[in-house]
Amino acid sequence: MGNFLAGKVVAVTGAGRGIGRAVALAAAAEGAKVVVNDYGVSVDGASPAGEIADTVVKEIEAAGGEAVAVADDISTMAGGQRVVDVALASYGRLDGVVCVAGILRERMLFNMTEEEWDPVVATHLKGTFTVFRAASAVMRKQRSGTLIGFTSGNHQGSVSQANYSAAKGGIISLVRSAALGMHKYGVTANAVAPVARTRMSAGVPMELAEIGEPEDVAPLVVYLLSDAAARQGVTGQVYTVAGAKIAVWAQPRELRAAYASGGWTAERIAECLPGSVGVDPMPMLERVAGMERAAAEGARPNAR
Repeated sequence: MGNFLAGKVVAVTGAGRGIGRAVALAAAAEGAKVVVNDYGVSVDGASPAGEIADTVVKEIEAAGGEAVAVADDISTMAGGQRVVDVALASYGRLDGVVCVAGILRERMLFNMTEEEWDPVVATHLKGTFTVFRAASAVMRKQRSGTLIGFTSGNHQGSVSQANYSAAKGGIISLVRSAALGMHKYGVTANAVAPVARTRMSAGVPMELAEIGEPEDVAPLVVYLLSDAAARQGVTGQVYTVAGAKIAVWAQPRELRAAYASGGWTAERIAECLPGSVGVDPMPMLERVAGMERAAAEGARPNAR
């Protein structure tokens, strides 16, 4: 057992499998008491099985750590509150939350139904909000704490996962809002965009050149939960972890601007915009053709 998180209480959602499980185990191994939350659903959000969280608690306890299970659905306000309430009831405080829980319902935008949109956005985006909302109230009083949301490189856009992509982009904006709003209370907020072999990544048809295991993601999360990260002022950031690689994403900013004396017309924009303002090319567009070919061939290069 280490002591990087000694004395801290950390809640992890989606902690029954994959990256969430790796984070929960790593936090416990570094001395944290862990609230293990997992609704226990399949990749598409069906068939909940609450014992998934209990299994991880037993792993932590077998290794000499302390943990408690919460099987609630964090896409509801009551579920997010329950995660925080259990932490307070069990350990008397809450120092960090890590929102990993997510599901996939893949469909092209023109075919996507409300039943495919709503649960994905609810689990990823609202599920992060419900836990952040409940946790931030506690951390505000403590004047300390860490909020960590999980996003994805797909926040850049996705061919057939508009629901997932929109939710992941929303999480980044939620994290930045939390970083701004909670700064004066000593609370930090950051996002992690992992590239790792999980149930979700197994279906990606394009081979991911930089990819790791769930266990590769955990050390960064442990660091972000630590006093060291707080002292170093790390907040409002988005980090990618892909195996041995850690990268930071740029903050949103204007690239170029043009001004029109007397105002713009559509004709003036057509004349001026291409040369003076231009566009910012989408890196993902270059990969779309290769992904479509791989998908047509039924490729699953990132499966275990």
